[in-house]
Amino acid sequence: MSNAQIISHQLPSSIESLSLLENIIEEIKSLHHVPEELYGNILVSVTEAVNNAIRHGNKFKEALLVDLQFELNDEAYSFQIKDQGEGFDYTNIPDPTHPDNLEKPDGRGIFIMESLSDEVKFQDKGSVVNIKFLRK
Repeated sequence: MSNAQIISHQLPSSIESLSLLENIIEEIKSLHHVPEELYGNILVSVTEAVNNAIRHGNKFKEALLVDLQFELNDEAYSFQIKDQGEGFDYTNIPDPTHPDNLEKPDGRGIFIMESLSDEVKFQDKGSVVNIKFLRK
């Protein structure tokens, strides 16, 4: 079993951080040989999680940071996104595919993350999300 490699970043709670995030994920892809077919899923899922942290968790307060941690081991590419907000009830998320919710402008992010990754787990009342992509 090899040692895990961990990379950490802190991002201010602003929309501009999403461009920085894209650069970080591109660097991870290059340095750690992320397969092209997995790269898009990682980019979309982690961007969605960071966007949620900025928007819903930290409420665009730039003084509040979003912690991003990437871990690579033999089994998976794992990301942890942590905001400084109060969290949310992640056990009671409306189904975005239900006919009553199809026209709503929000509510698809977690569904997208779960669809594109191998695992999504929440901690600390929803202020921490862990997203895992298995190495195949």
